[in-house]
Amino acid sequence: MTRTVSSADFLKSYGQIVEAALREPVSITSHGRERLVLLSADEYRRLKQNDRAALYPWELGDEALAALAKADPPTEAARFDDETRA
Repeated sequence: MTRTVSSADFLKSYGQIVEAALREPVSITSHGRERLVLLSADEYRRLKQNDRAALYPWELGDEALAALAKADPPTEAARFDDETRA
């Protein structure tokens, strides 16, 4: 779960919030609106790596394959069902 803090609280409690961001993303708000998300460098690198990776299905890890097996398409995708019928 993402922790949310105001920009004023972020400035006051920088050290504590940085430590929290090493464990989970921290959303920083300004005037009640989410403006930034602080996350660990490792998580950022992981996201950037996946950002541009095109994989074959057999290259996916067990966790990703399990998530795909459980996933349901959004209801608006039903309009394309006729394209998959022979």
